[in-house]
Amino acid sequence: MKLNKKRTCLIGFAFFGILLLWQVYDSWCPTFLTDIFARRMYSLSSAELKASDPSKILNVQWIVGIIMACDNLAALILLPIFGSLSDKTKTPIGKRMPYILTGTFVAALAFPFVPLFFHYNNIIGMVIMMAIVLLFMMMYRNPAVALMPDITPKPLRAKANGIINIMGYLGGAAATVLGIFLKLSDYINASDEARKIWTIEIPFIVASVLMVISAMVLFFTIKENKLSVELADEMAEGERLAAIETPVDDDKPMSKANKRMLLAILGAEFLWFMADNAIGTYIGNYVIYYMQSSSSKTMILTILGGLASVIGFATAGSIADKIGRKWTISTGLFITVLGYIVMIFVKPTGNVVGEHGEFSFPVLLFVVWAIKGFGMALVHNCSFPMVVELCSSQKIGKFTGFYYAASMSAQTVTPVLLGLVFMGSGAWGVLPMYAGILTLCSFCVFTSLVKNIKAKKVENAKGLEALGED
Repeated sequence: MKLNKKRTCLIGFAFFGILLLWQVYDSWCPTFLTDIFARRMYSLSSAELKASDPSKILNVQWIVGIIMACDNLAALILLPIFGSLSDKTKTPIGKRMPYILTGTFVAALAFPFVPLFFHYNNIIGMVIMMAIVLLFMMMYRNPAVALMPDITPKPLRAKANGIINIMGYLGGAAATVLGIFLKLSDYINASDEARKIWTIEIPFIVASVLMVISAMVLFFTIKENKLSVELADEMAEGERLAAIETPVDDDKPMSKANKRMLLAILGAEFLWFMADNAIGTYIGNYVIYYMQSSSSKTMILTILGGLASVIGFATAGSIADKIGRKWTISTGLFITVLGYIVMIFVKPTGNVVGEHGEFSFPVLLFVVWAIKGFGMALVHNCSFPMVVELCSSQKIGKFTGFYYAASMSAQTVTPVLLGLVFMGSGAWGVLPMYAGILTLCSFCVFTSLVKNIKAKKVENAKGLEALGED
């Protein structure tokens, strides 16, 4: 049994499109919302508020959190639905591909309208476009992620998930590079007359185009129906070698041992996604309004975190082979907690640079982001395979829905909760404390309740056999 790396990379184009869109969405949209609500509530732009009364920026974060949470609430409902529907779908192009193609094209069409409505201060139009994008990305996301375990035997999924995530981070990097040169902070800090729409429009257009291209590459190279027939024997052998307490049987209820394992993983996942999403949602505002630095620094943080994540994804499968998936995830959570502890002590420098009076950026925060990127890569790489390990090939979409139900419910709660914490504390510095406490709780839940069941030994191809087709 040997992982087909070429095919796995091609499947990774689905994840390329997902992370590409989320990176642009999470980097730009919270700041769009902050700026537009500041205008409505105080008749001042967020740049003017930052200069006169920065505490008022914190007072609109709970509204920003509600809007971001509504998107995630819709995802919480829709992801399991689309997962179960795709499990039961049969078409000439496969069971996942119709959802992937429809979701991609509609989301890509709507995405560039988000900054367009923002630029013209149309909050209703912007929120509607955000909702359309999220709705069709939910149609896309679950089937796209389920595609990898559909055609990858269970013992090989951790390594395959590493490749898939690396492809995703390449998508995120493509969006991030644009953010370095097209600075959102320059747009936000400019007067209404000096704001140039292309500064914020280009990243959304490029993301849409690359999403469509990635979907086309996937469609023309991965033939679902053909592969499901060719890989039937390998998938059956993967079931036999699965890292689970009791064998999976679709004709019987899920065993108590496997159910306990599933609930423990999902509970811990809920907590670490509350922490991770809190950082991801508010880091752009944290850099602009607390560190008072350029938004390009957020993009550099993302690139450094992405590079560290790539290292984590590339090594997580091999680490899991040696110590098991449980201890690989536990190690990643512990490393991430250490990063957040360091972040608590990183403060704005106060050294003014740049034409907008921005502060110089603390180098230590770059180190924190690399630590966090590596740690969470170990977590994400092994957690999804652990969930779909507990089901047969007939229910992968459904169990992918469980995985995303836990993550999206966390992402529904955390923006609002943290927004209220910001308003109550009046301090941006609570962000790393909040994330650190939740990650520590996740570590405690995971290490105490999840069993470390190592997969049975897989005989890898050796010698000339290992040179076979990828």
